[in-house]
This record gives sequence, structure tokens and C-alpha cells, in this order.
Amino acid sequence: MPDSPLDVIVIGGGQAGLAMAWYLRRQGARFLVLDAGSEIGHVWRSRWDSLVQFTAARYDALPGLAFPAPDDTYPTKDEVADYLRAYAGTFDLPVRLNTRVTRLSRGGAGFEIGTAGDTFHARQVVVATGPFQTPALPAPAARLDRAVTQLHSSVYRSPRDLPDGPVLVVGGGNSGLQIAEELTATRRVDLSAGATPPVLPQRLLGKDLFWWLTRLGLMAKPADSWIGRRVRDRGELVIGTSRRTLRRAGVTFRPRLTGADGTDVRFEDGSTLQVGAVVWATGFRSDYSWMAVGGVLADGRPVHRRGVTNVPGLYFLGLPWQHTRSSALLGFVKDDAAYLADRIAAHARTGQRPTGGPGAGADHRPGAGHGSDAGHRPDADHRPGHHPGETTGVTPLPQGPASQRRNHASSPAGPGSQP
Repeated sequence: MPDSPLDVIVIGGGQAGLAMAWYLRRQGARFLVLDAGSEIGHVWRSRWDSLVQFTAARYDALPGLAFPAPDDTYPTKDEVADYLRAYAGTFDLPVRLNTRVTRLSRGGAGFEIGTAGDTFHARQVVVATGPFQTPALPAPAARLDRAVTQLHSSVYRSPRDLPDGPVLVVGGGNSGLQIAEELTATRRVDLSAGATPPVLPQRLLGKDLFWWLTRLGLMAKPADSWIGRRVRDRGELVIGTSRRTLRRAGVTFRPRLTGADGTDVRFEDGSTLQVGAVVWATGFRSDYSWMAVGGVLADGRPVHRRGVTNVPGLYFLGLPWQHTRSSALLGFVKDDAAYLADRIAAHARTGQRPTGGPGAGADHRPGAGHGSDAGHRPDADHRPGHHPGETTGVTPLPQGPASQRRNHASSPAGPGSQP
């Protein structure tokens, strides 16, 4: 542990943290990346077996290193994990693994960062953990009988994780639909969803969806622009998996799940179903309980403008809609990282917060601006960037390997970890 304060500590060694580290390395800063995982890319590697990126390889590169795959192919989760590990090695980025941050507070020349084994000090801190660290479960999960097998999508890896027989999947986002699609090949599947998010095909007229979104400029529209607000208000997109296809495959769609008792669940229309296995694709919730810095959170969520907080020297990176629709995506997070690198350099020169905090421009409080991502529904599962669901009265489920399929943003990540 350094004797003198570091210039910067980055909390989280996933895609956002590594992109930030690349820019800090270019600046010649004294910095360290802290990550809770045992290896770089561990969150990606632990996801479900059939996960494939939504974005083609041409859109999956971090700054300075192309993704090692043909441009128009879709990398697997293990290929992404391998890339992140190679990225850190290529640029000799200082990542300290197995280091979970337990407390962040102000102190000394800037900030004090506590872990289980050491205490670090830094003049500036970038929180790059991603917003969705803890699986969210609706209250009915706690009312099901112990005989019912329950898995959150974060611990589901393949149909082998479930007993033989019918299964209920709860959640109408990307993960819920994709898990249902995989399971329906071997068993009867009911899928409960309270909302119908917009669906877009993976490819249009022979081109990848993100080719069109990028060419039309939609990926670069700020969240507080007219187009950005319209896109955000429509909620999270489902990409490549349609309800029509699932119905043809035999999936039975059910309304929103509203209650449970023993082995029976109840839906919004009053109908019931006896279940033996349930997969909860109900998203994640943020957990910033380890942050002991006032004025940064409101209702448990970051208050910022493009990652810059009202606390001088404290930043967030990798949040959905941090600045644009693409802010949390693997190949696009570099844009916000470059922006923060400039803010960090300016702060180091002047010792004052540069312009661009929450006091200027768009409102990033929960319920306004970037803070009101329209997908905050219990049945929404946002890639790896997935929204929180209802958690009141829910007992923890047995933990296992984390997973998602076909994703391109953030998944469960504790302090010091991000996909």
C-alpha cells in the first residue's frame, strides 16, 4: 500500500474501470484499480453458458485495443472475459484483485478507501462498479414453499440447474425471454411479464442493429436531449427475441405475478398456476451502502452530471444513461471515461471541481433526467445493465454462478467489481 495518497483510485476493474485506467495511464497519474473478483473479467466469465454479446465485435473494443474477432461476429461471454484480461495485461494496468471496498469516506487530502485488509488514500476516486450489484426479487418469492426450486437469473447457467418438469420464468426483459427460449426446448415454460418492452431485431437489411443506431447518431444523443428522453421513456429494448417466436415455440405468456402461497402463484388477472421451479429474471438493485460521502446519493442512487458529482474529486462511470444510451456498453464506455479523464486532470491542476457537476445542465437526481431510466419495473432485466425490482420481504436465495445471456451492458457487481 502506498505511503502517500495516490492521485486516483478506481473502484471496479470491469470494462468501465479498465477504460478509465487506460486514460489515467496516458496522463501519467499515480493510480490503482481495486476489484473484488479473483480474476479480471470474472463477472463476464461467470454468466450463463450461452451468453452472446448483443453488439458485434466492431463495437466491443475499449480504447487502444481492437476486439480480437471479425467485425460482424458476436463474441461469447468467455471471449469478452479473455479480452478484458488481455487488455489489462497489454497496458500493464495496476489492478489489485480480491480487494472488495467496504467503505468510502472523505479524509486527509481527499478520500479514504477501506477494504478488508488495507486502507487506501487518494486525492480523487472513480466509482466504476456498475449500478446493479444485488439481485432483486419480488415479495412473492419469499412466500413460495421450500419445495419450489428458485433461481435468480444471476445464478442460472443452463437448463441442468433446474429439476425436470415445467418452469415459470418471471420477467419480460432480455434475460427472461432468452431463458424462456432456452428452456422451452426441453420442457413446458410459462412466462410472467407485467410489461411489453419494445422489440428490435438483431439485424436489419443485412446490417447489425448497432450499425444503424450508430449511423443514425442515436447512440450519441444525450439523455437530456429530446430524442434521448423519448428513447429513455420507452424503457429498455428487447433485442433479437420476440414474443411471437416464443409463442410458436410453445411458451405460454402470463400477466404480472402478484402473489404466491406454497406452490401456487397468482397473476394480475386472477388466474393461478402450480409451480415446481421458478427463474426470477427480475433485474438487480444498486447497493452503495459502503459509500459514506454525503451529497452523492439520493434515494440510494448517484446524483451526478455525466459522472461528475457535487463532491470535488468524486466521479461515477459505467452507469446506464450516464450521458447517452451507450454509456454503460462495453465498446462505448470509453467516451465517458475520456470525459472524466479531462475532469480529473483539471481537478489535479487546480484543486477545484471543474464545471459539469449536477448543478449545471441536466438533472441527474432519482426521478429526473438520467436518474429516471424508464425501465425501473420489477420484471425488467436490463443488460448486464439491469434494473432493480421489488425487494421488500424477500429471503435470500442460495448463491451460485452468476449469468446472463446476450447482453452488452452491466450485470451484478459488488463494490470493486463491474462487468
